[in-house]
Amino acid sequence: MNDWFAHNVLGLPELASANGQAVDNLMVYLHWLMLALFVGWIIYFGYVLWRFSAARNPTADYEGSKSPLPKFSEIAVVVIEAVLLIGVAIPIWAKNVSHFPTPQESTVVQIMAQQFAWNARYPGVDGKFGRQDMKLISNDNVFGVDPADPAGKDDVQVLNEIHVVINKPVLIYLSSKDVIHSLKLVAMRITQDAIPGLRIPCTFTPTKLGRYQIECAQLCGNGHAAMAGGFIVVQSQADFDAWLKAKSGSAAPASFE
Repeated sequence: MNDWFAHNVLGLPELASANGQAVDNLMVYLHWLMLALFVGWIIYFGYVLWRFSAARNPTADYEGSKSPLPKFSEIAVVVIEAVLLIGVAIPIWAKNVSHFPTPQESTVVQIMAQQFAWNARYPGVDGKFGRQDMKLISNDNVFGVDPADPAGKDDVQVLNEIHVVINKPVLIYLSSKDVIHSLKLVAMRITQDAIPGLRIPCTFTPTKLGRYQIECAQLCGNGHAAMAGGFIVVQSQADFDAWLKAKSGSAAPASFE
């Protein structure tokens, strides 16, 4: 029922992650509540127009209604909202910020947002990231990778196209080179601010093969719309391994000026 309501009534976009179902359920519950309130208020207004019409009340009644129903209905709405907040919304948030998969079981990606693009970095075939130093960050080295570290020789850096493996947790370490951006993956139901000077983890598990758009949920400058030019590609483990092997050690670090 929730899925039917979400896609046929609310028109929610395609869901392509395991963690997104809880988010969709929360939106469905909220809209069911709003629908109930809308119908209830329409019925109430109709009743008031009939009950207190001039034809039924030729003389003004200065005491008004003494029914306890409005008070009880308000209390019921507050209780339902508290249940949705404490029982649904907060647990979703707590799980997303406190329970992360281990790097060993995940596709690990470093993402550096900048005006106006998404840079992504993967460990190469050795599974190890090369050493980084913020003093080395430049237009041609957005992650500040130390060229003297042999572990970074096969690292992969790409621009605006992030590859992940289906049914495997994705562990993202997100930061920004310049201003505050916000990584928004609508199909994965993930939104996380990218803040300069911080490396913020976020995670999701993709469940559908395909190519999905990346958006920026923070107004980050006059080229903000260009941030929608990034994509996340969900593929099989074999296809991902072949892509990573082809990129590893052969591609220059991604840059964007």
